[in-house]
Amino acid sequence: MNVLMIINGSAYGLDSTFNAVRLAGSLSKREGVELTVFLMGDGVTAAMSGQKTADGYYKLDRMLGTVARNDGEILCCGTCMDARGIQEPMLIEGSRRSTMDELADRTLAADKVLVF
Repeated sequence: MNVLMIINGSAYGLDSTFNAVRLAGSLSKREGVELTVFLMGDGVTAAMSGQKTADGYYKLDRMLGTVARNDGEILCCGTCMDARGIQEPMLIEGSRRSTMDELADRTLAADKVLVF
């Protein structure tokens, strides 16, 4: 099954972003699931490497790493990255800059689309 997950919310402060990344990690471990996570808007900040959070607080960059390690794709909206001053070298390993055209293609190819 081809699953596309679109995450729009900021990296921290929204439970929906945290829960979406948790779900992405679980889905990426399932046999027969091809997962693409597309981060847009403030969601692109979740893929920034080296996040420093308070002790005991979750780290979305590490959580998204689970998706990459399980052969899922992590795509980041290039326009959204530009608007926030994020360059590709700032992203976690296994994620990359993407486009609206690629999102459109992935949307049409997906069996399920989840939007957070």
